[in-house]
Amino acid sequence: GADGKIVAINDEGRQEQSGREEVVTAGLIDLQVNGFNGVDFNSENINAVDLDRALAAILKTGVTTCLPTLITASKNRLQQRLHALDKAVSESLLGSLMIPGYHLEGPFLNPEPGYAGCHPVEDMIPPSINLIKELEQELERPILYLTLAPELEHARELIFWAAGEHKIVGAGHSALTSKDLSPVVEAGLNISTHLGNAVPHTLPKFDNPIMCQLSEDRMMACFIADGAHIPSAVLKSFIRAKGVERSILVTDAVAPAACMPGHYSLAGIPIELYDDGVVRKRSSPRDSPFLAGSSLCLDQAVANIIKWGIADFRSALRMACANPLAILGPALRAHGLDIRLGEVHWSQDYRPLSVDLGPWRWQLPDV
Repeated sequence: GADGKIVAINDEGRQEQSGREEVVTAGLIDLQVNGFNGVDFNSENINAVDLDRALAAILKTGVTTCLPTLITASKNRLQQRLHALDKAVSESLLGSLMIPGYHLEGPFLNPEPGYAGCHPVEDMIPPSINLIKELEQELERPILYLTLAPELEHARELIFWAAGEHKIVGAGHSALTSKDLSPVVEAGLNISTHLGNAVPHTLPKFDNPIMCQLSEDRMMACFIADGAHIPSAVLKSFIRAKGVERSILVTDAVAPAACMPGHYSLAGIPIELYDDGVVRKRSSPRDSPFLAGSSLCLDQAVANIIKWGIADFRSALRMACANPLAILGPALRAHGLDIRLGEVHWSQDYRPLSVDLGPWRWQLPDV
């Protein structure tokens, strides 16, 4: 606490005095993870062993619940990747504890330059309810979060349907402006996916996708707090505009997260993690402003928010646990799903010391 006393903080954000030598919280929730610890969740060849290796590393960062995220691909590849991932989750040791469902980011995105990001433009298609229905066939876990460009033709119909199916529906890789916003929010759009990213570097000064979504109080917003996707001063302004109560921290992590710099893959796309922690397509120049996911871990995002003077620990935790739980909870209940938040013990410099999740416990060896 501010007075130097040790406190325990639960997932509602209340503080209670404890005699512990560390801060105790509920586990963190990451709504957007493309891969981790050398494992690409978009691989058609993912298996239970690989998935457990990735999830064990994620658990060490204080995250006890996550949504593996698949990016734009052809229908056949999306089907192969979702079924491979779903099979790996079902057969893994940690999957049933940590993964209630999936995040599909695309293929209904804006293909115009600056919006596409590292997603393959050739696989982007108009919004289709039938495609989502087909992709979910025979999956043991549902698609819980759908990211799309709401300005596309037929997007409103898909948003309305997805909201009726109790999915989180987010705007991302989108040229959404104020005139398009209210109708799609009324249809069920309720979150901004990595707000501030996947937009061109030159935009109209006021009526642009960032400003209009910041102003919409009916939407929550996800932010990547790594300092590369959004400069810390800009992120501070974004969170002040959106409000801590409507802000969510995500990683958008890809396979090199928690790994050494080097060459990796994202959905078949060669990517590289540089020694400054930034991930780019391998074909891009080292100083390219266009990123390919991140190497961020969610515990580091929490620490960054505090270090940059954006929020205190309680508020940073709210953005990494209570707020994602608030938007994920209705989807979980509607699908008859449950999650274990577990318990994380933190050091005074906001590093996880141990994580308890049901029968699983991870602890730093020197603690």
